[in-house]
Amino acid sequence: MYVKDHMTKKPVTVTPDTSVSTVLDIMQKGHFHRVPVVDENGVLKGLITEGVVTEASGQNTTSLSIFELNYLLSRTSVADIMIKNVKTVTEDQFVEQAAQVMLDAGINVLPVVDEANKVIGIITEKDIFKTFVDLLGLKHQGTKFVIKMENKPGLLAKAAKLLADNDANVEALGVYQNDERGAEFFVKATGAIEVEAMTKILKENDMNVVAIVQTTNEGNTVFYDPSKIA
Repeated sequence: MYVKDHMTKKPVTVTPDTSVSTVLDIMQKGHFHRVPVVDENGVLKGLITEGVVTEASGQNTTSLSIFELNYLLSRTSVADIMIKNVKTVTEDQFVEQAAQVMLDAGINVLPVVDEANKVIGIITEKDIFKTFVDLLGLKHQGTKFVIKMENKPGLLAKAAKLLADNDANVEALGVYQNDERGAEFFVKATGAIEVEAMTKILKENDMNVVAIVQTTNEGNTVFYDPSKIA
């Protein structure tokens, strides 16, 4: 999954000479908390965030009145307080690469730039969360089977084939390791076959089903206990 598929395209930007009070007004009206700073050609020069403004202005500690503070912010330009060493990604990088950059740097937003360092998008941790939920198919109609497995080739393909043989279309799948439980994989599928019937087929083929979660057409979540399906 690429950054370009999940970023906000053509984000709102400001120039370095924009006043801080103007930027705050833009953020408030747009219901967002960060704005890339660019020059007249759209080249990235910095990043301004609500947190940076709060820290630079001392809003939480100042003895200035609200009128004095507003005057100060109207006289301060973005260039005076913006983050200048900005971490970025390109649109053709994978979403997980963007997530790793955020984790390593302890940040929650990345401007997306082209080869000329022009801002073409912005991706936030919220976008990453939404991508994660979409990838796992949480809100998509279907049934997710979680299966404990030995760490050897072919088991995931075997489960996928069992589903396909019973007219169940695989929508999402993945493998993950857990220090306590070992290797597990999940397969989410849609189809006409009932949950109980498919669970029995998996079990009859030596699949250790440990969890079942179904998302209905209405978006409701139903949990099944595999131990009660014989």
